[in-house]
Amino acid sequence: MPTPFLASAPIRRLTLRDLTACADLSEDRGWPREEHKWGFLLTAGQGYGIDDPDGGLVAACTVTEYGPHERPALAAVGMVLVAERHARRGVGRRLMRHLVAALGTVPLTLHATPYGRPLYEELSFKVTGEAEMVRGRFVPGGPEPKPFTRGATAEDLPAILRLDEEVFGADRTPIVTRLPAFADQLRVAEEDGRITGYAAAWPNMDTHVVGPLIARDTETAKALIGSLAAHTDRPLRTDIDVRHEELLAWVKEHGLSSVAANAVMSYGITELPGDWTRRFAPLTVAAG
Repeated sequence: MPTPFLASAPIRRLTLRDLTACADLSEDRGWPREEHKWGFLLTAGQGYGIDDPDGGLVAACTVTEYGPHERPALAAVGMVLVAERHARRGVGRRLMRHLVAALGTVPLTLHATPYGRPLYEELSFKVTGEAEMVRGRFVPGGPEPKPFTRGATAEDLPAILRLDEEVFGADRTPIVTRLPAFADQLRVAEEDGRITGYAAAWPNMDTHVVGPLIARDTETAKALIGSLAAHTDRPLRTDIDVRHEELLAWVKEHGLSSVAANAVMSYGITELPGDWTRRFAPLTVAAG
């Protein structure tokens, strides 16, 4: 395809009608199709893409906003993909510049692979942290974490929303309220009738992804992961903030292994809002 087309082709909003094309694009780049995750991101947030005249998409990405619709406090960028046949022609750069311009003064965050990081640095994103992806079959053993956990109920949702906003520093109601339908499990940690943490496990290909993982402390995070693992026969996968060294060591002792490390990058802010000490893992690196 000639370069002038790639430089001028319209960038449009994606919808659920584009789900198959997004999954095809993932597969084209050697990623899993992840249709369940794409569906969530296209409904909880917004998708942007460039159509290929020969069918499918030249490129795509998603944006998930936190806070009031008319004045978002933060936006997470994810799933930035360019078809292999159009790679290294500036398409990804053009798509990202479009997003930065479209979102104006809204601060941005994303998780960058080593491959993608140079592009984001060129666009003035700064590294503000790191997350380590771990995966494997959880093997129980050793002392049981003490915090009490149970399955979440509809009555827990207001408390979960309050805790999530406190920890993330912005209202994420459109994301959190979709969790009961999106995830196979949603569990809370509780003490004296007060919710001190919550976590979900949602299906992604052959794994259950643990996220979000919000907890008062490391012991509570361990209890939530252990309780999720006890209710699935799939391997677990999650992306843990590397500052939570004790939790990372614990999951590795229980059968999970390191897969990759991605840089957490931000634009327009020097650090993410909220309380990182209680934010152990995101829902997905694509949405924060």
